Amino acid sequence: MENTLNTTITIEELQRENALLRQQNAELTAKLNWFMEQFRLNQRHRFGRSSEQTIPEQISLFNEAEAEAKPDLEEPTVEEITYKRKKKSGKREEQLKDLPVETIEYRLPEEEQVCSCCGGALHEMGTEVRQELKVIPAQVSVVKHVRYIYSCRQCEHKEINTPITTAPMPKPVIPGSLASPSAMAYVMSQKFVESMPLYRQEKQFERLGVELSRQTLANWMIQGSERWLRPVYERMKEHLIEKDILHADETTLQVLHEPGRSAVTDSYMWLYRTGRDGPSIILYDYQTTRASKHPERFLSGFKGYLHVDGYAGYNGPPNITLVGCWAHARRKFDEALKALPADKRNTHVAAKEGLDFCNQLFAIERDLKDLTPKQRYEARLEHSRPVLDAFLAWLKYQRPRVLPKSAFGKAIQYCLNQWDKLKAFMLDGRLELDNNRSERSIKPFVIGRKNWLFSNTPRGATSSATIYSIVETAKENGLNPLMYLMYLFEKLPNMDIKDKDALDELMPWSATLPEVCKVKNK
Repeated sequence: MENTLNTTITIEELQRENALLRQQNAELTAKLNWFMEQFRLNQRHRFGRSSEQTIPEQISLFNEAEAEAKPDLEEPTVEEITYKRKKKSGKREEQLKDLPVETIEYRLPEEEQVCSCCGGALHEMGTEVRQELKVIPAQVSVVKHVRYIYSCRQCEHKEINTPITTAPMPKPVIPGSLASPSAMAYVMSQKFVESMPLYRQEKQFERLGVELSRQTLANWMIQGSERWLRPVYERMKEHLIEKDILHADETTLQVLHEPGRSAVTDSYMWLYRTGRDGPSIILYDYQTTRASKHPERFLSGFKGYLHVDGYAGYNGPPNITLVGCWAHARRKFDEALKALPADKRNTHVAAKEGLDFCNQLFAIERDLKDLTPKQRYEARLEHSRPVLDAFLAWLKYQRPRVLPKSAFGKAIQYCLNQWDKLKAFMLDGRLELDNNRSERSIKPFVIGRKNWLFSNTPRGATSSATIYSIVETAKENGLNPLMYLMYLFEKLPNMDIKDKDALDELMPWSATLPEVCKVKNK
């Protein structure tokens, strides 16, 4: 009897222990799957392509010359170097028509214009023309401004009050400085358009025979920005706030000497820009933190729709309807699919279903891009609304069936948390399905940041935000940033910068800008 009781108790204990071990095994398996999922995503982020699409040009980046060279083929036209295109008749002439032309003629000397057969005189029966692109490297020269002062000889002889007349002369960009409009524009363009840091420009000027320290160049940037470009920036901001559809984004920035903060603390560069309705305006705003008070302050007075990503910091400003980004939602499902083992990615999995819903919406949008806002609004009600309804029902069905911390679970939860923003694009035909417009606009700053790494002071970071705003808005409106900056520095010191009407004539979208500021063949 006692042995039977002990055996029964032992079996029950073993059953409980077995159940506990099974539970622990399931938990450990779930954790292992999560860690493997994170490991695969981390490996892809480190070594895989960052885009969701393949860019063939990046595959052979380091052996581009060897891979692309084809000595036996005829030299391609300019546009064929980047991507292959069937050559069109007259394309080269059309492309070069706005460039200045230098003509060099080659003729036989008169004594050689004799027929080798009969000795008769030769006449010109035609020409053979070859065209080349000539590049003129940067040069530095000195412009000496000499202003003459006039007085009256008769008044001087008669010893009465002598009037003095001075010839007019343009005001300098920075009094007492060697900076000219062209020099200031060149340094800014090299740094903020070509991403060349000032220490490399210092060496470049040295090779051109001029000693200009990077401290001098930095002072030019700050003074040129604060004196002349800031009024243009503020006027552009007034035009921006008057719009009813904007885009916003933000990225990190390192500023070394911020009061009360360590050098490694992240600051932020915020971006605000207009939507598909013109004119294009792109503004950067440097701030020390990512707090919601910054967009609320910057967008004070703005009423309408704001395209954003999933960051909650944009929830503060009143009178604003936030429009979510479907590109971010799609990326979540794409990452969930990539986090799976390689042998499961091509099978029928739930993550692929979520990706398909997003792809359907983007496919619909591609078909609507040429419609008017009203037509697009009505087409979305007919085609996009059923997809949204089906997707929402699918999300609610999947939520209790997935692990919340898995990549797929996070994708589900992101879409449900952001649903009111994600469906907001249905409210107006002018709205866009994603926030890629602002991401494209902030990308030049991100690329430049990799070259010059950090700003030294908050004052320098603010100046960088101002200059980036001017050059990126200029590029978006089809202007040559270098020529546009040069034009601004010629005009602004010689006008009333508080006159808004006068400033409007200098805006990057102004019809009164000279042709020299515009990109040729744009």
